[in-house]
Amino acid sequence: MQTIRKACGLGWLVAIGFFTSSFAQSPAKPLTNADVIKMVKGGLPESVVVSAIQSHQHKFDISPAGLIALKKAGITSAEMDAIVAGSSGASTAAPPAAATSNPASPAQGSSKSRLPVVLLVNGGSSQLLALEKTQLAQTKTKPTSLKSLAGDSAVAQAMQVGIGTATASAAMHINSPVGGSTIQQAGGIFSGMMSHRTPTVTYVWGVPNPASANVVQTVSPSFSVDFSRTPGVIADDYAPAIVKLTPAQNTCRLVGATQGKAEASASPAADWEVYSHFLEERVAAKVEKQGKGKYKITPATELAFGEYGVVLRPVAKGKKFAGGDVARAQGDGLLFDAIWTFEVSETAE
Repeated sequence: MQTIRKACGLGWLVAIGFFTSSFAQSPAKPLTNADVIKMVKGGLPESVVVSAIQSHQHKFDISPAGLIALKKAGITSAEMDAIVAGSSGASTAAPPAAATSNPASPAQGSSKSRLPVVLLVNGGSSQLLALEKTQLAQTKTKPTSLKSLAGDSAVAQAMQVGIGTATASAAMHINSPVGGSTIQQAGGIFSGMMSHRTPTVTYVWGVPNPASANVVQTVSPSFSVDFSRTPGVIADDYAPAIVKLTPAQNTCRLVGATQGKAEASASPAADWEVYSHFLEERVAAKVEKQGKGKYKITPATELAFGEYGVVLRPVAKGKKFAGGDVARAQGDGLLFDAIWTFEVSETAE
């Protein structure tokens, strides 16, 4: 069990390392449009594809015909920006600062970043929290409570296998067209947990590992959030929230759950109301908007010891998502799948 838990925490690092090392072993062969399309159709997350584009030698075709072909192949706006910027010698991202002494700006060190940024503000300094991607599993258990889902062995098994399967799937399908099975495995979605005759299933969002690496010593932590530059989304459609996480069999922490059609996660159409009946343990919080996509959020009351996360949620409960975006964590799916976890220490004051 200990080995499995370690695998959960390291799976994505292995996935990223697999592809970066593959390119590194062939320095004479620059990255091309076809290579980017293979990565996308292999189910790799947008952030991994962008990182590969930015960190390797390349020879992209950015002619009108080349760009149109990339768009038709499903390349996202962020990936396209990285390709164009790389061809022009520009950079689309800057390495984030580990901390800043001025918390007045929600995203110090992130002005060039296109990914959402969350800072833990502590007195006169602030700490950048790592963006974590939730894993998605399926079960036949109805979402009556997160506690009941935490005891579901099917959910725990899916969360355990999820990230490791992503590595194998990416390698297996790198030269294959995108299909339902590719998205299911690479995104951590497991249709094997339910019968194909079942029209409706429960989708469960969870974050690997039993505890967060971010331990806070205050019962009233404050966070600055900036998602103003995230590609493919309308910033005003979202606002930050704090949720209580539910430990599941000492392997992961559940974030939330909802019911949906069995094929919803693979659909490219924006017709999935993920959040209309979403089950999560929301913490009452004071949310201060500081600009488009920029917020400060603080719990309304002192937090008890336990696991929590800062998440981004639709302002309108009825907002619709494309299942493919949720599976690949791109656009609206990137915001909904993102989480910044923290643990309130037993000795916090």
